[in-house]
Amino acid sequence: MPSSFSESKLNEILQRFKNKRIAVIGDLMLDKYVWGSVGRISPEAPVPVVEVENETERLGGAANVAHNIQSLGGIPVSIGVIGGDVNGKRIVEILESEHCSTAGLVVDETRPTTVKTRVIAHNQHVVRIDHEQKKEISDAVQEKIFSFVKNHIGSFDGMIIEDYNKGVVVAPLIRQIVKSAREHRTIITVDPKFNNFFEYKDVSVFKPNKKEVEEALGRKLTTEEEVVAAGKEILQRLNAGTVLLTRGENGMTLIEADSHVAHIPTQARTVADVSGAGDTVIATLTMALASAVPMLEAADLANHAAGVVCGEVGIVPIKPSALKSAILDDPYEKSTKR
Repeated sequence: MPSSFSESKLNEILQRFKNKRIAVIGDLMLDKYVWGSVGRISPEAPVPVVEVENETERLGGAANVAHNIQSLGGIPVSIGVIGGDVNGKRIVEILESEHCSTAGLVVDETRPTTVKTRVIAHNQHVVRIDHEQKKEISDAVQEKIFSFVKNHIGSFDGMIIEDYNKGVVVAPLIRQIVKSAREHRTIITVDPKFNNFFEYKDVSVFKPNKKEVEEALGRKLTTEEEVVAAGKEILQRLNAGTVLLTRGENGMTLIEADSHVAHIPTQARTVADVSGAGDTVIATLTMALASAVPMLEAADLANHAAGVVCGEVGIVPIKPSALKSAILDDPYEKSTKR
C-alpha cells in the first residue's frame, strides 16, 4: 500500500532534495528524435514514408538519470565513457547546458558514443536505430573511472549504477565501486541488466524490472506470490538492503531485508511512451533516500514520477512541480493525506 503525502510534507521533501550530490555511473547515451508525419506507403516496399518535420537531441541512459537528478534540484555527477566523436561532444554540451557535471567522463577513442535514433510520426514510434559498441571497456578506462569515484566519493550523498549492458559497467568495476560505497556508508542504488545481474552484492537498493528478473532467474512470474518469492530470492542472493521490482502496468513490489513487502499500484494514467521511465524511478528514489525519506515513501514518490514521464512522448526528466501535482491529484493521496 502506498504512503500518503500532505502538501506541506511534499514541500519539505522537495526542499531537502536541493543540492543533494548524486554520482551516476553507467552507460551514457545520446537520444536523437526524428519527428514527422506519415501520409503514404512507399512504392519501393510496404513501409510508411515519414516526412520529417523536426529533429531533436536529448540525454539518454545514465545521462538521462543525471538529467532527472538535476531537474529534481540535485547536483548530478556523471561518470562514464563517451567516444571521441561528435556525438560524445554533444552529450557534454547538453549536460553542461543543463548544469550537470561532466568531470567524471572518460573519452575512449576506440569506441563510438552510444546513440539511439527514434523516428516518431503522429506521436507514435515508427522505428528505433541504435549505433553502439558493446565490448567491455579496457582495464585502463576502468581504472580512470574508479580513480574518479575514489577521489570524490566523500562528496557524494548517494550513488547510482545505471547498467544498460553497453560494456561500461563491468564486474571488476562494480565490485570496486560497491566496496567503496560500503566503506564510506554511502547509499548506492542499482538499475541492472542481465549480464552482471548477480554481481551487485551488498547494495542499498536493487531495482530490476519484471522482465530482467525473469531472464535472470529463468522462470516466468505470473502471480504476485511468484513476484514476491523472486524478490526475496534476489534479496538473499545479493544481500541487498531492498529490492524494488518494477512491473509495468502492475506497478511496483517492494521487498525489504526485514521481510516487509508492499505492492504499489501504477500511477501512469495515460501511457504515451515508457522510454526513460526506469531512469526517472532510480533518480527519484535515490534523491529521496539521500534526503532521509523512508523507503516506502521514496518508492511511492518514484512511482508517481514514473507515471508523469510515461505520459510524455520522448524522454523527459521529472520536474518537482509535475511530481507534486501528480501526487496531490491522486485520489488515494487525497483520501489519506495527513
